[in-house]
Formats: sequence, structure tokens, C-alpha cells
Amino acid sequence: MTVDNAPHDSPDSRRPQHAPADHPGVATRKVGVVLANLGTPDATDYWSMRRYLNEFLSDKRVVDYPNWKWQPLLQLIILTKRPFSSGAAYRGIWNTEQDESPLLTITRDQTRKVAEGLYEQFGDQVVVDFCMRYGNPSTDSVLRRMQQQGCEKILFFPLYPQYASPTTATANDQAFRTLMKLKWQPAFRTVPAYFEEPHYIEALANSVRESYAAAATRPEVLVASYHGVPKRYLLEGDPYHCQCQKTTRLLKERLGWGDDAIVTAFQSQFGPEEWVGPATVEHVAELARQGKKHIAVVSPAFSADCVETLEEIEEEIRDAFLEAGGETFTYVPCLNDREDHIQALLTVIRRELSGWC
Repeated sequence: MTVDNAPHDSPDSRRPQHAPADHPGVATRKVGVVLANLGTPDATDYWSMRRYLNEFLSDKRVVDYPNWKWQPLLQLIILTKRPFSSGAAYRGIWNTEQDESPLLTITRDQTRKVAEGLYEQFGDQVVVDFCMRYGNPSTDSVLRRMQQQGCEKILFFPLYPQYASPTTATANDQAFRTLMKLKWQPAFRTVPAYFEEPHYIEALANSVRESYAAAATRPEVLVASYHGVPKRYLLEGDPYHCQCQKTTRLLKERLGWGDDAIVTAFQSQFGPEEWVGPATVEHVAELARQGKKHIAVVSPAFSADCVETLEEIEEEIRDAFLEAGGETFTYVPCLNDREDHIQALLTVIRRELSGWC
């Protein structure tokens, strides 16, 4: 059971029977489970932020413009200025005790709890670890380490409930790039979107109920805010927008609420293209102008709190609502490592491991 990122030697590796004396040791056969999340800078200084943003914004799944058009703009303008503002945003939420981003801390905690749950059922047969699409621990390093530990079968789990090309697909792409370089490829499965998983919806509903119960004033509207994508992606076949809408509907039904009690919006928009909407930052301000003085915001697309939730929602979107006349703003934290979320993830993993363990 692996839950950290240090190199691991396989104590049970041995030379295969009947092999020559100089044959390298082979680890006992195991199954690997990798939890994959978006990524994190190593630090908040300019050059750390620039490296991270360059990797992220150079990904064709994230920005699919031609290189001749995008790279000069990215390298000469965006990466000259944006590391300063992004660094400031990360410093505002940084886990100073462990000197890392909250996303890294939470993903490690999730991995540890998932590993404990699988160990109860499978013992040492299953190895659990996590990786980041951008930054560290890298997908390549984790998959290679798993193979060295004897994982001949690997289940790769992008922690995005709703499928999107800039999230799920690029995480899978990066894993496949590593497989392309391996002499001995493990059998490999990717976990599909789990936005319809009843345990996930129940965990979301529980988090909303708890936040509403703790609020001094009950929110009049719950805004389900998802990360945005260009509208063009929807028209080209990306199912993300539709899966977000269904997530909101399933959450509303699980809570037993009426249609006007919860709305869907999309955040983190940039660039000149038309994006799926409405934009969260504009929509919460409009709600305030319509007389909705008490709202809550939940982020069903994020499995762990990160800069998009702790900084963008808790600061920018909150400020937009209050400045437009709103009075109380309740943020419903991401599911993070709460027990019902871990059980939902374990339900998905056990189903996808069928036939392997």
C-alpha cells in the first residue's frame, strides 16, 4: 500500500525460477490504482509559477489554438505577467505548514484513505498512489514506480466527476504517453466519468445539507459552479456541459428541492471566445440585483479545494455578490477527504477493478 511519493524498492522482488543468474529481479504481481488530479506549482515564486503555467497553458487539450498563433502570445506576454498574479493567488491559500498547495495536501489525504479502504479488502495485492497532470508528482514518475513495484495492471482514475477534454482527457493522454515509452506495458484501465454515481450525489447532498444547517441565514439559492469550457467544445462533442447540467438535476432531486432553489453556472472563463454560461461571477451579481440576498455556492466538478475554489469563489465571486447588494455568501467546501466522498471513490474503484482482484 503506497501513499507517499518517495522511491520504493520492492522487498519481495526476486529472480524468476529457471532464469539465469544475471536476470533482474521481478516484483510480485500486483494491481495499481492511481488517483490523478490537475496539478500544482512547486512554490509560489515567479519561476515556479512560470514553469507550472507554461506546462498547463501549452497543453493542446487546454488551449487548442495553433502554436504559431498561441505560443508567441503565451511566452512573450502571458507568462511575463501572469506568474505574478497567479503566485499572489496561491500565496493567499498556500498550506504554509507543509509548504504546498491545498490541492496537493488534500489529494494525498484522499489517497491515504482510499489506500486504507482497499487494503482492508485486498491487502498488499493493490498498490495506491497519486499523480498530477501538471507539476509534481508527475504521471510518468508514478506509473514507472508502480511498474517497478510489480503492478502489471493499473487502474487510472482522473478525479473529475464530469468528463471534459481539458481535464479527464489530458490526464489520460499523459498516462498514455508514459505507456508509449515502456518496454513492458502494464494492462491499463481508465475510470470513466462518475457524475451519475449515487454515492457521489449523496456526498454532495450531505455537504450542502451540512453547510445550510451551519449557516446563520439559510441561503435562498444554491449556485452549482463548474469550471468553464468554450462553447465550441460542446458543439464539437465534448459531453462536459451536459454532464454538469445532469449533476445539478440529480443533486436537486436528491435534496428534494424545487427548480428555483439551485442554478448552474460556470467559472474561470478567459479569452475572447464564447464560453458555456452563465458566468458564475456575473450570475451571482445578477442574483443580488434580483433581490436574492443570501446565496450559497458549491463546486461539484472539483474533487478537492484548490485555487479555483479557495481563491476564485471565496474571494472574487464572493466579492461580486456582496458588491452587487448581496448580504450573506456561503461557500460549500469541496468533498475533499470527507468519509462519504472516500466511500464514493471506493465504490467506483471496486467496480472498475472487477476481474482484476
